[in-house]
Amino acid sequence: MENATLPTLYEYYTSGGIQSGLNADQNYFTLNERNITLYSGAMHYFRTPKQLWRDRLRKMRAAGLNTVETYVAWNLHEPTPGNFDFGEGGTDMEDFLDLETFLKTAQEEDLLAIVRPGPYICAEWEFGGFPSWLLRTEDIKFRTSDAIYMAAVKRFFNALLPILAALQFANGGPIISVQVENEYGSTSSSTFTPEKQYLKELRQIYLDNHITALLTTADGVASFGDAGTDPQLFLVTANFGGDPTTSFDILEQMQPGRPKMAMEYYPGWFDHWGDGHSTGSAVNLLENLVKIIAYPGSFNMYMFHGGTSFGFLNGANVDNDLPNNSGFLPDTTSYDYDAPLTEAGDYTLKYQLVKVLLRTVATPKTKLPDPPALIPRVAYSDVPIEQFMPLKTLIDSQNIKPNHPHPIAMELVDINNGSGQSYGYLTYRKENLNLPAGAILTLTSYVYDSVLVLVNGRQIAPPLKTAADLNSFGFYRLEDSEITLTDSDLTNATIDLVVENWGRVNYGKLSQYYQFKGLWQGDILINGELVLNWQHIPLEFKRSWTQNLAGWQDEDISSSGLYRGYLELEAAPEDTYIDMRAWTKGIVMVNGFVLGRYARIGPQQCLYLPAPFLQQGRNEIVIFEHYEAADSVRFSTDQIWENYDYFKSHKRFHLS
Repeated sequence: MENATLPTLYEYYTSGGIQSGLNADQNYFTLNERNITLYSGAMHYFRTPKQLWRDRLRKMRAAGLNTVETYVAWNLHEPTPGNFDFGEGGTDMEDFLDLETFLKTAQEEDLLAIVRPGPYICAEWEFGGFPSWLLRTEDIKFRTSDAIYMAAVKRFFNALLPILAALQFANGGPIISVQVENEYGSTSSSTFTPEKQYLKELRQIYLDNHITALLTTADGVASFGDAGTDPQLFLVTANFGGDPTTSFDILEQMQPGRPKMAMEYYPGWFDHWGDGHSTGSAVNLLENLVKIIAYPGSFNMYMFHGGTSFGFLNGANVDNDLPNNSGFLPDTTSYDYDAPLTEAGDYTLKYQLVKVLLRTVATPKTKLPDPPALIPRVAYSDVPIEQFMPLKTLIDSQNIKPNHPHPIAMELVDINNGSGQSYGYLTYRKENLNLPAGAILTLTSYVYDSVLVLVNGRQIAPPLKTAADLNSFGFYRLEDSEITLTDSDLTNATIDLVVENWGRVNYGKLSQYYQFKGLWQGDILINGELVLNWQHIPLEFKRSWTQNLAGWQDEDISSSGLYRGYLELEAAPEDTYIDMRAWTKGIVMVNGFVLGRYARIGPQQCLYLPAPFLQQGRNEIVIFEHYEAADSVRFSTDQIWENYDYFKSHKRFHLS
């Protein structure tokens, strides 16, 4: 009964009219001149289908949160220079990109909003949110006051920031705070000092676009101090996974008497392919939130709902200095993060503990919705594979085949109106080769990031079945790799080297932002002799392209290629997972949309398939399998986190 008599959050903070926004001029926050502690959770609009935004946001509010935080993904909103997509731009991701509707929905669900536009966001997102076409400018200097870089930033921000300005709290919208850059202190190294001038120029772009909300920065202050910020210009916030007291004490030293906030408190963590699934203690989460609130401070749980890095949009880490690629660590498609709300929006123990804590300590008391019922999931019946397209047939069918003397990076291939190739695969083809028996192919330096080798259409690179296989030919860890092409003499042979972009680095020192994809760094040799003049054939797997492919056949075969089956639904679609444990490595597309990557090495074994991606009637499922295929597509009601070495329980195709 008490909840029914309470005001909503917006009623409490806007009754009598709006006089001011979020203020940090004392040791506590005020909003519209009333005290407020921020109980926030991160959710990325670009990682959850638009049709499910309201469900996730309402669940956040029902837990007692009063704020949602999101990054903004530059690479999605400006896919080619000067062409923007904020929900109606015609890209494969356009349904995710209606940022205005997302923020208005948050307000409708009685949540305030913190927006972090970057331009760099990290987020375990492809290239930290940067568009790959920035790499085409030879002299560009990322995350500096370099005029070339800043011109691109300004063009994007001049399109984005007016949308945000109109939705600021002072203008009747939900946005109470905007972050400038992100974790800039982590660029510190022996060769680079973060530029205060860069931060000042970014701030000016925000101001010029009428951003009046509180401007913040966020850093791991326990490691980097104020290297990535300017305490005179911004409210400094902290990122950490434990020990709130140390980070908050440092904030007090930097900005005495100002509010303390954890912009990123980590309740879980993300996953790399080939590693175990990361989990975090629910007890530790509760203990640290209690410490944050008691300090006193505010928090943003990163992530509260992680969602999914659909398509090719997962990022990667690296534990060395590029261009040495041996320390490359690509992230999984799932961004579950072991967060309070799972990838599919389920409640967890962490969620329940947060709800109990905030019900006990949160002030002021405002009206909360009942927690929404869980969205049901179903394991559909197996879908048999009906058609196959050999990888060579797919490559042969392409019309774009520019020739270059030396192999170049996919970003430099002249496609997409001069913006290059961002995602997918790039094939390097050489025809009319005479190969003696025992001919050895050598790829000098490193592969960015994996490569299939076809000789006259037959894929000969060893399959990826265990994490240890990442140390062998075909993958990013091995330098100067070799493989035997043929055991008999071949004349007029064709070699295809199909290279996958497994996700660009999203975090690290400044030098690690110059990561191109493909066979750009070294030479290609056969029996020690340099081979020149390679065709460059992009395989981007855009929706319209995939749905118009021709050349399907009915044979049963287990080699590299595309496999197609149909999910027939007589009733309205429901959420599900596609169980890929019987397959080896590749990507899955549903109705032309790339769900994401799978790999037997785990830990992720299933791909989340939300109901909005399906339709009543026929649904096309296409799988690009790199190595060894299964005979059907299986489904699961839940994600499966396991590392598998080999599967013997499921029927496979047999090589013909």
